[in-house]
Amino acid sequence: MDNPLTGPGLAALRERRSVKWRQYPPDVLPLWVAEMDVLPPEAVQRAVIDAVERGDTGYPWAPDYTKALAEFAGQRWGWYPDPATMSMVPDVMNGVVEVLKVLTGPGDAVVVSSPVYPPFFDFVGHLGRRVLEAPLTQDGRIDLATLERALGEATRGGARAAYLLCNPQNPTGTAHTPDELTAAIELAESLGARVVADEIHAPLTLPGTTFTPVASLPAGSRAVSLMSASKGFNLAGLKAALAIPGPEAVADVARIPEEVTHGASHLGVIAHSAAYLEGGAWLDALLAGLDENRRLLGELLASRLPEVGYRAPEATFLAWLDLSPLGLGPDPAAVLVQRARVALHHGPAFGTGGQGHARLNFGTSPEILREAVDRIAAAV
Repeated sequence: MDNPLTGPGLAALRERRSVKWRQYPPDVLPLWVAEMDVLPPEAVQRAVIDAVERGDTGYPWAPDYTKALAEFAGQRWGWYPDPATMSMVPDVMNGVVEVLKVLTGPGDAVVVSSPVYPPFFDFVGHLGRRVLEAPLTQDGRIDLATLERALGEATRGGARAAYLLCNPQNPTGTAHTPDELTAAIELAESLGARVVADEIHAPLTLPGTTFTPVASLPAGSRAVSLMSASKGFNLAGLKAALAIPGPEAVADVARIPEEVTHGASHLGVIAHSAAYLEGGAWLDALLAGLDENRRLLGELLASRLPEVGYRAPEATFLAWLDLSPLGLGPDPAAVLVQRARVALHHGPAFGTGGQGHARLNFGTSPEILREAVDRIAAAV
């Protein structure tokens, strides 16, 4: 199968009406938001078109989705979660909110390992919970010392708390190992905090690395995972996700109100189910293309911008760049969009560890990736 990243050209991409292509003027190369420059798998296209042509545009039916994810998880990760225990939610972040409502109360603390996906701060804050940071190590791994301090503060006096984990990690691209996950989960549990995992990038674990679902681990029996096909198959505009409990968290997930399931899109459920069941060959081709792009980005930076810090990610289509040696200030993306006409995601938005950094989306064609690095090099 052809590399999905070499499909649409720049002219076709600029006809898209998503935020990625409408946020900035047409002379800017948008490599910021986590949306890939691909066409969905043919099976997904066919499933959505067939549904619309049949007038099948009503309310979603969760069992099709839960069974599809269970089959995908078994094939990809050797993990067979029980579809009957899952709960459908509108999307991963709204699912995180619903799980946190069940596990914590107003004023309780939620610990995050920063730098991390900016909505972790926004959604948790809007929920009326406090965000406490436990910064990652310099190489993007879970730091048990900072995690213990943050969790200790969060649970002081017997308060309820949660550890909101990003696995694989956004923006660093770290794929946490079973030992790392086990140590973090056991630490959280020992201090009385529950673990909630955003595992939206799970299908995008790149060659040479293995993804481990938190709820598949013995230590993760009380953890809750949120999963979706939206990132792996580029379906963010077709909303749907699932809350998946560990064996001892089934009752917690069952407490999510039934009306929450109504927020998922029926076409989203159809699209995601088709992706999980029939998109395997497409996903393998995509992963090969992303593997090539992460190597290409490393080569381009070494040649054109050797001062920039870059660690090839183990997962995702996101690169976390240390641009501080370029002297562009705390928010290099704000400077580069003006000087280089390349839009990257603002590093400071990711919390502690974000200053001087920017996130680059390499889920695009090699040609666009080369042009972006050339523009940045010329501008600095």
